[in-house]
Amino acid sequence: EALGPLPNQHVDTGMGFERLASILQGHDSNYDTDIFTPLFKAIEVVTGAPPYSGKVGPSDVGYKDMAYRVVADHLRTLTFAIADGAVPSNDGRGYVLRRVLRRAVRYGRQNLGADLGFFSKLVPTLVAHMGEAFPEIVKREAFVVGIIREEEDSFSRTLDKGLAKFNDMCPPEGGKFEGKDAHFLYTTMGFPKDLTELMCEERSVVFDGEGFEAKMKEEQELSAAAHRAKMSGGTGKEMVLEAEQTARLGTVGVVATEAEDKYTWHKDIEAKCMACFLGRGETEDKVGFVDAVAPGDGAVGLVFDKTNFYAEQGGQIYDQGSIVDAAGNAMRVDSVQVFGGYVLHLGEVTSGSFKVGGTATLKVNYARRAPIASNHTMTHVLNYALRDVLIGKENIGKTDGPQLDQKGSLVDDTKLRFDFSWGKAVSVDELAKVESLCNGQIKSDIKVNTFHAPLADASQISALRAVFGEKYPDPVRVVSVCDTPIEEILKRPTEEIWKDYSIEFCGGTHLEKTGEAESFVILSEEGIAKGIRRITAVTQERAREASNAAKAFALRLKAAEDLSGAELESESKKLKVELSTLAISVIAKNDLTVALAALQAKVKEWQTAQMAVKVDAAKAAAAASVSAAQAAGKNKCVVRFDFGTDGKTATKILKAVAKGVAVMLVSADASAGRYGAFASAPKGVDVDCKKWIADTFDGIGGRGGGKPAQAQWSVEGLDSIDQALEKAGTA
Repeated sequence: EALGPLPNQHVDTGMGFERLASILQGHDSNYDTDIFTPLFKAIEVVTGAPPYSGKVGPSDVGYKDMAYRVVADHLRTLTFAIADGAVPSNDGRGYVLRRVLRRAVRYGRQNLGADLGFFSKLVPTLVAHMGEAFPEIVKREAFVVGIIREEEDSFSRTLDKGLAKFNDMCPPEGGKFEGKDAHFLYTTMGFPKDLTELMCEERSVVFDGEGFEAKMKEEQELSAAAHRAKMSGGTGKEMVLEAEQTARLGTVGVVATEAEDKYTWHKDIEAKCMACFLGRGETEDKVGFVDAVAPGDGAVGLVFDKTNFYAEQGGQIYDQGSIVDAAGNAMRVDSVQVFGGYVLHLGEVTSGSFKVGGTATLKVNYARRAPIASNHTMTHVLNYALRDVLIGKENIGKTDGPQLDQKGSLVDDTKLRFDFSWGKAVSVDELAKVESLCNGQIKSDIKVNTFHAPLADASQISALRAVFGEKYPDPVRVVSVCDTPIEEILKRPTEEIWKDYSIEFCGGTHLEKTGEAESFVILSEEGIAKGIRRITAVTQERAREASNAAKAFALRLKAAEDLSGAELESESKKLKVELSTLAISVIAKNDLTVALAALQAKVKEWQTAQMAVKVDAAKAAAAASVSAAQAAGKNKCVVRFDFGTDGKTATKILKAVAKGVAVMLVSADASAGRYGAFASAPKGVDVDCKKWIADTFDGIGGRGGGKPAQAQWSVEGLDSIDQALEKAGTA
């Protein structure tokens, strides 16, 4: 009676498309069907390998046919996955794709003799073959090719080094490939375990899987220890609620913390203490719960029936503040985390004690939350602005145009960080448009609305931006930077007008109006993985500081224009160093870099003129020494004249004066703290400059070399220069 008829009644035989094709086409193997033959032909053409022959096992000499199958299979996997929005990276599904791609590239390069870049060249064949049935790969062909090419190029550069390292490490047939060596290849050379394992199998070498796993476990334990240290605030305690702790809370009747008050501003709330936590392993039963906590307990955690504190999640950092009660007991809240719905307030009791069942007042530090909320709201605006500038409103929501998806974010009280999928660096002009658009939204002082809506309804909004692959609750919290209430938007969700605004699913804390952000400054834009870019920006006071710093630097540049000579040289060096570390708008930094380059060009002109004077003086000094040596019947002479340590300048001087005798020119660069020696012997003079300079600096140190006709040496520090001059004169 509990069972009902299925909506679709059929027998699932497990016979997929490829198996059906092999039966209909009369083949024993899926790989012999016309699903794969066009790909195999393309692989043959691109790699120059012998044709596919369908061999398996020992008869497949050199694993050639296996390589064909691996490359074709993995090409299909990667093309469809990347077209759907996934990209190779260092974690999660992205790491799976990275491993798949690297395995295919390794087989192609090593077993088929393919050249660098072969794999991405196969994508057009697959698209032409399957694009009619799967139009999405046709629309995103260029994007797929670009991502695969970048990832392939990156891995190919390390593959050759990795293979060489594997060959060095690999023992003879029948030996054991040590786990620690496999771990080195994995962590340092980018070789997944399965690649190393396969190469060992091909050489009849035993792979030390246990040793590899032991090294991985050791690394994981170090990472876990670092996480525990973070969670404990450096106390050494493990302040996390694992399954054992949350189960205990449920057993004693503690329900998940009511946390809706976290969206309320400037309001303390009264709450009942439901649990006191000392840390995992800190009690006799190892679970960690006690009846009360006091100052002597160090780091502690409290769970209440409700809270107004925001627990760290969704890329937003936790709230801080304090907890007090009527009796004067107090606790400093340093961090807030959530485990299985239980919000754990972490910190130290500063006076008195807190007991289970007691009532306390929860006081959030709203002054600290304000910049966090500002940064979070402007992260949403940044997401909107990037789409508007890079792909255009007309392409938002479409699958056949350029794509830009959020790949992660971090929001705290000092900055916002936003990761997104984009195949190339965002230009300075584009960043300027994005920054201007964000500041325009601030100037317009737009209302920030929030509303809990049914997930299915909210998902229909035309402008909606959601994190790809993220699972959202139902109902879901919608945050819009738009004066129109979300309830009104939901009545006509598909209208194009909503693409003019930021609308996202989000559980974080936000401003009431964009004007509260005051200002928005992009500090940097960089690549963090293949096809993934990162923007770091600031708002409010930090943005004002960045703007003021840029203005102050611009004034210093303006003042430097009135300097000349050595003063300008010194100031330009200082300005160059300071500009590289200055936390200012990336757009302003670009403009200032251009202005600084003009000053540096002026410095270069002065340096060239100064060097010309020095060269002339050095030539005169050297010519006098050469004349004196010739008059004394000597075949070599040593000259000290300081012009720096530039080899080209030294060669120019020596070429002009080294006539009839060999010359060693010694020059110090006081600003760099080093000196150089340059020796040259003209034709017909029986002096081996390479030996002369080596004998001179034997016991002094430094480095250099050369040939009998010309040699040079460089020494760090100036203390030994007199000794070198003396030795050169007698060598």
